[in-house]
Amino acid sequence: MSRVDKVASAIKEEIGSIIHDELHDPRLGFITVVRVEVTKDLQIAKIYFSVLGTEKQKEDAQTGIESARGFIRRLVGDRLKLRYTPELIFKLDESVEYSIDIFAKIDRIKDELKKSRRGNKKE
Repeated sequence: MSRVDKVASAIKEEIGSIIHDELHDPRLGFITVVRVEVTKDLQIAKIYFSVLGTEKQKEDAQTGIESARGFIRRLVGDRLKLRYTPELIFKLDESVEYSIDIFAKIDRIKDELKKSRRGNKKE
């Protein structure tokens, strides 16, 4: 595992902990840090997070996390003891909900196939 990967993993763990244990903003709802990508020079960290909820809840969570960005960055810097604390960029990751939607569609198609097969056998 490279240094960049180790830093990304540590940032993911710390930010997840900070969001759940130290931010008490009701706009945040249920946020999960999905992954963190850090540039090779460790100057920028893109934090991908998911929010289960409505579009309004997702927008509120994005607004809430953006307003706490400086606080989060300061805590990450204090805890990880890096020479330079990366700039944090938060991005909503909708791949989890997309996957859930795809699985639901597959299940629905399977159910329809089972029903149509049962109907063909009765004839």
